[in-house]
Amino acid sequence: MQKVHNNLIEKLQKYIEQKNNAKIVQLLDGLHAADLADILDQLDFDEALYVIRLLDSDVTADIIAELDDDLKERILRKLSAKEIAEEIEELETDDAADIIAELPEDKKVEVISHIDDKDHAKDIVELLRYDEDTAGGLMGKEYIKVNENWNVLRSVAEMRKQAEEMEKVHTIYVVDDDDRLKGRLSLKKLLTTSTKTPIKNVYNDNIHFVNVNDSADEVARVMQKYDLFVIPVVDELGTLVGQITIDDVVDYIKEEAEKDYQMAAGISEDVEANDKLMQQMRARLPWLVVALIGGFVSVIVLSGFGNAMNKYGTLFFFTPLIAATAGNVGVQSSAIVVQGLANGSLTGSVWKRLFKEISLSLLNGLILSFILLLIGKFLLGHILTGFDMKMAITVSISLVSVIIMASVIGTFVPWFLHKQGIDPAVATGPFITTSNDIFGIYIFFTIAKLILGF
Repeated sequence: MQKVHNNLIEKLQKYIEQKNNAKIVQLLDGLHAADLADILDQLDFDEALYVIRLLDSDVTADIIAELDDDLKERILRKLSAKEIAEEIEELETDDAADIIAELPEDKKVEVISHIDDKDHAKDIVELLRYDEDTAGGLMGKEYIKVNENWNVLRSVAEMRKQAEEMEKVHTIYVVDDDDRLKGRLSLKKLLTTSTKTPIKNVYNDNIHFVNVNDSADEVARVMQKYDLFVIPVVDELGTLVGQITIDDVVDYIKEEAEKDYQMAAGISEDVEANDKLMQQMRARLPWLVVALIGGFVSVIVLSGFGNAMNKYGTLFFFTPLIAATAGNVGVQSSAIVVQGLANGSLTGSVWKRLFKEISLSLLNGLILSFILLLIGKFLLGHILTGFDMKMAITVSISLVSVIIMASVIGTFVPWFLHKQGIDPAVATGPFITTSNDIFGIYIFFTIAKLILGF
């Protein structure tokens, strides 16, 4: 399959070089927009732009919507306002609004002024008012609605008119005279009911919906909980204003997952492998600086126990073990909390969650400490000079204490950040790891001082 794909790319580049437009159109005919977007992403920019300008707008509109963000931005900068407007005419309102939102303010106005379909332009402008991470920012304005006071015959006629401008029909919504959402209409009911029957007698009023100002996370939670393929959106008055389909929610979840993964890895901006060197440096450097400062703090903490190093030098060999264990336990605890906060499954008191984490950490710590004691008795005593059972007990007690401390920090910090309106994903990765390294080393040498005496 990859070989076939490579052959297609080679042929396409050859036809572009020859400016053989007929062959280009023939070669790309019938391919899905997502596949075409992948192909353009592998071409030189000028070649990709040539193809975009060559193909019909009804094809390229969907391609642009599927393009990688960086390539999309570069192509949009090269296209004129009139060219962008022609592309947007072919897109559904939510996709069109997403593209326009990426343009500079002056170009947004110019593009909208070139859209011939004024109703389409009006819908796009309305969507641009909403934050992209809200239900209003995710929704589209294409949907089918019927009035509860119509009969079946009139409803079918009105649905046909509305469906002419739509690519897909997912659900039939029922509204009152003020366009307030009342319920949904089953296609089976519509087909098996007398044409004179009022809609109010056959529609289903059991319908899930979201408010236009609800967060995208809430939309995803509701759709996941009730296994919805599509969900209607209402305003503060209950007026039906749009609908959100599952593909838009999946795209949002994917983007958020990528951001959280990068943040957990200590990358502060949304970057990709192909981004410019300076952009990647800006994304990575801040947390590396934090980690460096944390390293300096660890050095200062260690320097305070210089006497211990002189008297019990063997302790030094266990600092990486203590620090690594603290970091790993903290990241594990914070990952569970961040995931629970993201999907809404984290319920109940934070103190109950802390008690559960402490109990789990105590159990894990005791098991790990027992393993450490066994290794110390049968192996380390023969390898490390000065390592005896008293030191083994010191390290084991320290390990249990550090694990409990790390789980408390890993649980509490994400929860606290969430309560302060800060993305809890920032708590994972370098932040948790660095803080637990510092506290872990301090606890280790403090317990060693109490037991070994120095």
